[in-house]
Amino acid sequence: MSTCTTASQDLDEPLAGTAATARTWLLLEQPGPWGAKALTSSHLDPTLGRALEAAVEGTGVRIALIRRPGRHADCGAPAVRQVYAGHTVPGNVWLHAATTCEPEQLLDLDFAALGRGDPRTFDSVLQGRRHTGDPLALVCTNGKRDRCCALLGRPLAAELTASGVDGVWEVTHLGGHRFSPTVLVLPFGYAYGRAPAPHVKEVLRGVRDGRVVVEGCRGSSAWERPAQAAELAVRTAAHEYAADALTVVRTDGTAPRWEVTVAHTDGRLWRVMVARGASLPPRPESCGSALGSPARMDVVSVRELLTAVVADPAHC
Repeated sequence: MSTCTTASQDLDEPLAGTAATARTWLLLEQPGPWGAKALTSSHLDPTLGRALEAAVEGTGVRIALIRRPGRHADCGAPAVRQVYAGHTVPGNVWLHAATTCEPEQLLDLDFAALGRGDPRTFDSVLQGRRHTGDPLALVCTNGKRDRCCALLGRPLAAELTASGVDGVWEVTHLGGHRFSPTVLVLPFGYAYGRAPAPHVKEVLRGVRDGRVVVEGCRGSSAWERPAQAAELAVRTAAHEYAADALTVVRTDGTAPRWEVTVAHTDGRLWRVMVARGASLPPRPESCGSALGSPARMDVVSVRELLTAVVADPAHC
């Protein structure tokens, strides 16, 4: 039986530049079954779900539901829920954790501040603190959105958990069903596709070492799609894998062509030309959908810029 993932993989559709965009992720534990739009079609109060969707709009915050890997019988609302907030922009990357008995408390958060990278309301409202445990591996498993996420994501989450990997959660939606199993790692916010368990373990070892694994990477959620592809291209060209070494300082142009400037903390700059193309031949973007030609981000060129060196007056 053909699926959207087999079609994408057979046609060698590129992964770079396909990650969901979110400067800040807000994750709320919600066990039990999820519907296609999980915030309003799970056992979370749908009124709360709609209010949260409205509250995060335009703030740079993306909210998703998480649950522990395993069977998901309807056991009622949990007494205590885990909550995470993670900011992914280089130079201010953080992951904070909290628990709550009243998920309505999330409506008291300053979502605009969270989107800007300020965790203070998360800490004050929820008694949050900096997460000091293992990095999080968020595996998309919502089969109500696409069956590939359940068929491929749930076994991956179960395998990682059974092998002793801490920090594994199932998550409602990461986008890109056809790249299943898809994984987001926090705190750095890089997404991965077609990810077998050994590769996810390598990615998590990299996160613990402050390093980005570029193989199988879809991009950093901190950036829009052209910048995701550009940053990964610079990492490959410069052999620079330190997570905090690169940042995207500007993106010029409009679709279908952009000029992205990527900066290194040591002062180096690169200019990357990115063009939007169409993935051909047509393929389903998700199971059951009509054939289409998903947009792809093609890196046309990577050029390191000459940076001016200011002379030290003492040596003139």
